[in-house]
Amino acid sequence: MHASHREPLRHPAPAPRRRRRTHAIARIAAVAALAFAGLSPPVAARPAPTGPAADRVDTAEARIEEFVRTQFGPEYRVELRFGQLNPNLKLDACSRIEPFMSPGARLWGRTSIGVRCVDGASWSVAVPMTVAVFGPGLVTNRPIPPNTPLTQADVQVQEVELSSENRPAVTDPAQLEGRMSTRALRPGQTLRDYHLRVMPTVRPGDPVRLRMIGQGFVVTSEGSAMASAGDGQAVRVRTPGGKVMLGTVNGRTVDVNL
Repeated sequence: MHASHREPLRHPAPAPRRRRRTHAIARIAAVAALAFAGLSPPVAARPAPTGPAADRVDTAEARIEEFVRTQFGPEYRVELRFGQLNPNLKLDACSRIEPFMSPGARLWGRTSIGVRCVDGASWSVAVPMTVAVFGPGLVTNRPIPPNTPLTQADVQVQEVELSSENRPAVTDPAQLEGRMSTRALRPGQTLRDYHLRVMPTVRPGDPVRLRMIGQGFVVTSEGSAMASAGDGQAVRVRTPGGKVMLGTVNGRTVDVNL
């Protein structure tokens, strides 16, 4: 008696996952609701519109893009990525939309822009979007250790994404004068304001000239700095008599306004 031979159970190979089609309506979500009368924002799997419907979507998207771009000067390049509104949102039919700045919104990074209907209905929505702003900025030419005095030879001007951080980028090489690095910087890194600090011109215990400025008179004295500070920064100074005064560093002089 021969043992029965069973063919192993073969499961059908899974069908390749279909790539969801992302069309103009899905990419801008809210614009779909605005461009198609009486429709809520469609989901990405919905077929792309064609003919006049697609033209209305393109017009709506173009109107928002044009509004955003007018907020920036010609030296900036702007890229927009639209987010997705709640797909259950219902909006009445609208023939024409008008973009506007939502209260407290900033066209920078992840944000939103207001869109209202001005012909056919009365509603407004906040369209989520990401605004990527590119412009000239300083990038490092070499590895820079922390606490290194910086010069214009350490950087070059390139187009950078200014909006990748909330802190401002350094754009003028003249801003490096009298500054040093606060941390290690890698080659090609975009310089931000927090990467720089004023180089100290006085340090704790340094003798300084104390200039006390009153209305119509100036009195000079000697003192010693109690902390490190650079030009334009505040520092406490101890006088020979033990009095502590707060003034502003100006080279090796500390100005005290009385």
